[in-house]
Amino acid sequence: MSVLVSGAGAPPVNSWFAEARATLALAWPMIMTNLAQTAMNVTDVMMMGRLSPQALAAGTLGHNLYFLPLIFGIGLLTATSPMMASALGRRQRFVREVRRTARQGLWMAAAAALPIWLFLWNAEAILIAMGQEPALAALAGEYMRTLQWAVLPFFGYIVLRSFISALERPGWALVVAFLAVGFNVFANWCLMFGNLGFPALGIAGSGLATTLSSLLIFLGLVAVVSLDRQFRRYRLFGRFWRPDWPRFGALARLGLPIAAILTFEVSIFNAAAFLMGLIDTVSLAAHAIAIQIASVSFMVPLGLSQAVTVRVGRAFGARNAAAVTRAGWTAFAMGVGFMGLMALLMLAAPRLLIAGFLDLQAPENQPVIAMATTFLALAALFQIADGAQAVASGMLRGLHDTTVPMLFAAIGYWGVGLPFGVVLAFPLGYAGVGIWLGLFTGLAVVAGLLLSRWLSRDRLMPFAA
Repeated sequence: MSVLVSGAGAPPVNSWFAEARATLALAWPMIMTNLAQTAMNVTDVMMMGRLSPQALAAGTLGHNLYFLPLIFGIGLLTATSPMMASALGRRQRFVREVRRTARQGLWMAAAAALPIWLFLWNAEAILIAMGQEPALAALAGEYMRTLQWAVLPFFGYIVLRSFISALERPGWALVVAFLAVGFNVFANWCLMFGNLGFPALGIAGSGLATTLSSLLIFLGLVAVVSLDRQFRRYRLFGRFWRPDWPRFGALARLGLPIAAILTFEVSIFNAAAFLMGLIDTVSLAAHAIAIQIASVSFMVPLGLSQAVTVRVGRAFGARNAAAVTRAGWTAFAMGVGFMGLMALLMLAAPRLLIAGFLDLQAPENQPVIAMATTFLALAALFQIADGAQAVASGMLRGLHDTTVPMLFAAIGYWGVGLPFGVVLAFPLGYAGVGIWLGLFTGLAVVAGLLLSRWLSRDRLMPFAA
């Protein structure tokens, strides 16, 4: 696998065009990797829809419960990326510094997985306590008993992906992730429906397939960083048992606000799914389809966010204010521009997008299709705001600025967006439409606050004066 963009000893990028090329070269494998990871979940949802609308609704409830602690852990481990990028930008003992961060990231992955396992083991009881239908909660609990074990290998994969991305060689993660997509489809086909002599496990088979796929992507990157000559020099797994509590603490201090930001964002979408479940099964199933489509388009600004964290982080470590500015605005323009195009597609061809999830001709699916079409029109409304907040958050992460953005996320998502959506949905009677309008409002507020923070970035860079 060739180096995709310049490595630790590369000359600085001194023009906007060169920055755009460098950002795109780093971002596109990350985008495709994100799409591959999302494809595993989309595959699960599509196959659940082939089981029954009840399985689809239960899988949506279960996955939303699973995704909240998962995203917290991902945010916690995302701190490894700016820390390694800054070390590479400084070029002072960078091999040792990167190795310390990666090792403690793997320690943190194990520490975070244990309480998450305990939480998810009780998924059925938690969903019933939230007021969900007992039958759907039981199905979701069955799904979670096999899905929850995916957490630890996936966390390990996140750390190793951050390592190879900081070295600006993310292509290996793409290769491994796409292999896992094919495996996940095959495993779902076998384990959900009982093909090739396997037991027909139904929704539980989908969870087991995802767990096995997560183990595959982790072991794949373990092989890559152990065998590739450029990665092997860092000796990530040598003396792995030795603690490094100062570095572990530094990761926690930077990672906890990132985890909170992502949790605030994802939890408002999880809350939206649970609120849909309180309306009716049709609304919940339609929401599951629309949110999956929106999540696929979101993988592009998410990949740009990951790339700009590295680009800004390396410029920040090198104390180059002009490079910080170029890296940030270049990725921002790319992310917002793409999401504008996706908004147009959602408005122009909603049924084409929905066809991947439901048989458009089946009479029993018509209520869900009609509702999903409405939700997609609203998803188009927040595409630009969603892209803006995602990339702006990555820009600030590159400057190690996470605490104030965490407060912005709390205000925008839970102080404004969710209460507004609840009022529209229930007292005012707009139901699912009101919930989606609340999502848009929260995203727009957070995007505006993050952008204002970036505009005053000189305060975060003492060397810029």
